[in-house]
Amino acid sequence: MALSPETTEILEGIVERITFHSDESGYTVARLKTTSARDLLTIIGSFASIDAGQTLRLTGFWREHPKFGQQFEVQYYEEIRPATLTGIEKYLGSGLIKGIGPVTARRIVTEFGLDTLEVIESQSERLLEIPGISHGRVKRIQAAWEAQKAIKEVMVFLQGHGVSTTYAAKIFKQYGQEVIATVTHNPYQLAADIYGIGFLTADKIARKLGIAPDSDFRYRAGILYVLSEAAEEGHCYLPQQELLERVVQQLSLPDAPVDPTRIQDLLDHMALQGELMIQPGAPDQPEDQRCYQPSFFHTEQHLAKLLIQLARCPVEVDLQRVQRWVDRYTEHHHITLSAQQREAVELAAQSRVVILTGGPGCGKTFTTRTIVALWKAMGKTLALAAPTGRAAQRLSELTGQEAKTLHRLLEFDPASLHFRHNAENPLQVQALVVDEASMLDLFLAHALVRAVPLEAQLLLVGDSDQLPSVGPGNVLRDMIASGCVPVVRLTEVFRQAQASQIVTTAHQVQQGHIPKLQHIASGTDSDCLWVNVPDPEEALPAIGHLITTELPQRGFDPQQEMQVLSPTVRGSVGTRALNGALQKTLNPPRSGITELTRGGTTFRVGDRVIQQVNDYDREVFNGDLGTITKIDLEEQEVRVRFAERQVTYDYADLSELTLAWAVTIHKSQGSEYPAVIILLYPLHYLLLSRNLLYTALTRAKRLAILVGPMKAVAMAVNRVQVQERYTTLAGRLQIPLK
Repeated sequence: MALSPETTEILEGIVERITFHSDESGYTVARLKTTSARDLLTIIGSFASIDAGQTLRLTGFWREHPKFGQQFEVQYYEEIRPATLTGIEKYLGSGLIKGIGPVTARRIVTEFGLDTLEVIESQSERLLEIPGISHGRVKRIQAAWEAQKAIKEVMVFLQGHGVSTTYAAKIFKQYGQEVIATVTHNPYQLAADIYGIGFLTADKIARKLGIAPDSDFRYRAGILYVLSEAAEEGHCYLPQQELLERVVQQLSLPDAPVDPTRIQDLLDHMALQGELMIQPGAPDQPEDQRCYQPSFFHTEQHLAKLLIQLARCPVEVDLQRVQRWVDRYTEHHHITLSAQQREAVELAAQSRVVILTGGPGCGKTFTTRTIVALWKAMGKTLALAAPTGRAAQRLSELTGQEAKTLHRLLEFDPASLHFRHNAENPLQVQALVVDEASMLDLFLAHALVRAVPLEAQLLLVGDSDQLPSVGPGNVLRDMIASGCVPVVRLTEVFRQAQASQIVTTAHQVQQGHIPKLQHIASGTDSDCLWVNVPDPEEALPAIGHLITTELPQRGFDPQQEMQVLSPTVRGSVGTRALNGALQKTLNPPRSGITELTRGGTTFRVGDRVIQQVNDYDREVFNGDLGTITKIDLEEQEVRVRFAERQVTYDYADLSELTLAWAVTIHKSQGSEYPAVIILLYPLHYLLLSRNLLYTALTRAKRLAILVGPMKAVAMAVNRVQVQERYTTLAGRLQIPLK
């Protein structure tokens, strides 16, 4: 019989499985096994950290859910050491201790019974009695046990200060034994150092630690946070008035309003201390000052200087000889270059820097291949690169030459956090091709141009009508707008490309025309189709039908050749919700396939995943796509195959990964897929834009399917640019060198 909410009860039991857990709120639904109940019990509540196998003492009350029946709502909980053999085995086999997985846990418990935890705690050398456990493994288990005890202390501390301890292991890995001292002294350091912990969480901890809401410490952290958020939006700086408004809005509390004058004084002080750069506005509006983080200001300024130097360095070439070579090359290969393509080839021969841009079907690839052949014929040492692994792989396939990611070409050094190739140690090349140049953000572009020797030539290939880079800046468009660099824009769509509705539709969108899409039910064999699903709540069933029926009928393997794209992460048709549903269809749980649940996400061997942050130690970068090839429950490691190699993750670093059966359109840049399914709904109106839809369509090689109402397509086409990015690179490139 259910108890009334006023009547509390204490339960003790073993967590059998986690049904749901939210990293952000800690809200959890789990199943508990107790000695007094024959069936598993459902518990709900806020848990900072919870894993299957834990033995918990829970205080709370029973309540009746209209759909799910009796549930125990937890008010307080504490972890206790398991007292039964089953509990101990589950506890050890849950992945808690590195080096002990389910199989080893069973062997240890079989050998030592109820004394197992005491043996691990104080007599760990006895683990050598277990077949298959070596001295080295005992040492690893010992170290993991001690670290786990320390992490438990961190968990208790963080839980008491309102932060989800999903990040406890990562925090401990960052700070070691100095965790509590570091967080107590400066909780805002967490936001700077730990991926997934933002200013808001750090601010909550600071309030609980007694840091005053109007302290300079908090205000300074708030200013830097707002500038960092602006960088996430693609801005290199913020106008001072906008920065003030954002900071006041961010830091104001009901009981502690913020005085803008105080923020202005602090901005001036930070500028004097070198923590900020405050620069005059445009010549006609010098009072509209611009506030930069120093690294952004100096990088933008230096990139402009380097580009001007490179662009102005003359190239000695016999143009008539180049023209004769082009004639022979085209005749030998039975091809014809358009006037625009020939212009690009000749410019590449005689310029230090050239930009080649244009939409799908206009011959960028063919032109690039011709330029590569010309440079090889001229005897130049050549390198090819792209911002992402997939883009580099595609460039290599299209040209027949090896291509690398820019990070690998420039040789990032994790120890120094710098690239090995730079102005002092330039690339040993005479010509360099960089594809997908629209993805170059400010810092990667700067690192690239620094490493290009003045005697080399640089070809940047990209579609300037696509979305700008994920990182700050709008480098390709700014370079084109400046007039500093020769640009060839290919506009002629070739006859064979005109047969593709994907190409035709993309150009219609780019030109501001609402496309006339063929409905999938019409039975057409068009490669660009539309599914009219007005209600976003009906999108998942529609996608399920496309994956299980339509795509296989059209000759596609949905698991290997299909990518779902959405404008956003959140919501019923965001990538987070889509990934959970797609995983059930494309990679469901099955016997013999290892899986692991961390932070509310289940990872399974065979899952497609995406890297969410630059990880220089592992040399994987924001937006890289991979596939999980192995999950080692004993060593607590997950292995992922990316385009170029295998990468191993500790459990503590799994927050860097998320499922990628569905990805945002922005994160899809640099990749092409045989088939894409694109979701567009009016609820995405803040994100919908022409270049967003254009980018999504141009990800598809053989089939694009839009899901949603035509109203959303029209909204995207009619919105040219939601917000321009705050950059000054174009203006700097127009200023003569002193």
